[in-house]
Amino acid sequence: VTNDLVYDQRMHRIAGALAADGKKVLLAGRLLPGSPLLKMQPYRQKRLRCLCTKGIFFYAEFNLRLFFYLLFTPAQVLCAIDLDTILPVYFVSVFRRCKRVYDAHELFTEQKEVLTRPFIHYIWLAIEKFSVPRFVQGYTVNDFIAGEFAKRYGVSYTVIRNLPISFSLAADILKKERWILYQGAVNEGRCFETLIPAMKEVNASLVICGNGNFFRQTRELIRENKLETRIELKGSIRPDELVHITQAAYFGITLFERAGMNQYYSLANRFFDYIMAGIPQVCVNYPEYAAINERYRVAYLINDTLPATIAAAMNNLLSDTVLYNKLAANCMAAREILNWETEKTVLLHFYRHL
Repeated sequence: VTNDLVYDQRMHRIAGALAADGKKVLLAGRLLPGSPLLKMQPYRQKRLRCLCTKGIFFYAEFNLRLFFYLLFTPAQVLCAIDLDTILPVYFVSVFRRCKRVYDAHELFTEQKEVLTRPFIHYIWLAIEKFSVPRFVQGYTVNDFIAGEFAKRYGVSYTVIRNLPISFSLAADILKKERWILYQGAVNEGRCFETLIPAMKEVNASLVICGNGNFFRQTRELIRENKLETRIELKGSIRPDELVHITQAAYFGITLFERAGMNQYYSLANRFFDYIMAGIPQVCVNYPEYAAINERYRVAYLINDTLPATIAAAMNNLLSDTVLYNKLAANCMAAREILNWETEKTVLLHFYRHL
């Protein structure tokens, strides 16, 4: 992966499940300035240090460093996470004649920050067209992305969803202060331009846990809307700490802009994390979320992401106790089904039959 390993919950779940199944696993990522120390895990971890920290020069440097690192690291299977690691994994797997797997966390070429930059989009699309057909074995996070890869490149990928590991809810958490939580990447396309203004009409506080390429702009939006006392930017939080924060929130927020297939057909970690924490959420009424909500009724779905719509939905959850309690009870039931303990069987089956 190109990110810091400390905060990547999906990769820790996958690596941990494979290690527990008897595999010798090495998880490779990126060392950032100020990266926290890694915690001990039942698998090896390696972070590569880069001189460049962003943009095309970072990707070029990281891919080069990753290529030479993998070239001299013994492995029977190499797994690339998203397009930004796929080229070194492909070329090393060819040189060393080992198996290769592609794990697509998203439809990379359909992200807003890629689509809105024609030259960047052209480069990533060329990488996708070259690489993905050469990765016959792979898995992704939802049915739409699997179907899109099948349509574009004729590959048949397994679906392994971003379901959280089960945990016991803290008995001592009382929701006396009704505050709202956003957790996850603070990136373009996550509706902060409309979420922040919406908070002016909501009688509650918002806590944002995460970091990303829209963090500075989000801070500016908070300042411009004079909401410094009502919205807290916590930055990146370790997963074990975030679990406790999520349980203490009154409800969560899952928002994506509709521009681009990656947002419209997303199925974010936070959607399931809120369910596991037993809290309802305000969520966009996009296909993957709507399909799960149709079955489990765990979220208040909205049809657009305008400030007035977001504010109205949040106020409804804050004021309608009957609705809130019903959604919360549904979360408690759904968390017994939508968890990593059930989903990891798909992952283990994939690798056992590789």
